[in-house]
Amino acid sequence: MDFDLSALLHLVAAVIWVGGMFFAYMALRPVAGRLLEPPLGLRLWSEVLQVFFAWVWVLVLVLWTTGLWLLLSRFSDIAQIPLYVHLMAGLAAVMTLIFSFTFFGPYRYLRAAVTRGLWTEANFELTRVRRLVATNLALGLVLVSAVGARWLT
Repeated sequence: MDFDLSALLHLVAAVIWVGGMFFAYMALRPVAGRLLEPPLGLRLWSEVLQVFFAWVWVLVLVLWTTGLWLLLSRFSDIAQIPLYVHLMAGLAAVMTLIFSFTFFGPYRYLRAAVTRGLWTEANFELTRVRRLVATNLALGLVLVSAVGARWLT
């Protein structure tokens, strides 16, 4: 088996994105909600998401670039592409759209509300971000599980 840098980069980018969502949703969210009053908690989320989402843009670029490279280098005809690869690409497209919507919608509104000290509005937008991240996390876990199961067999 030959070493494939593009496959490694693809895998690492997926693990970082899904792992980051898992950490944020399952570890940081409950602790921040328990320990921080809303203004401080909302500021924390605004800043954490700013850093994380910058990384997600890089990860999305790496995932699509390496994914397309892997697809083009391994299959010469669309009829040769296995169903699991089509499903992987479809889920990746849905996840990318959800992330883009989150970034350009609720997240931007969250940042603006936090900047202006509008805590009720900021909390509303953070709830929208959380729901969208939870959706992407679920899709990411399905995707990683399905691909992992395929690779392990």
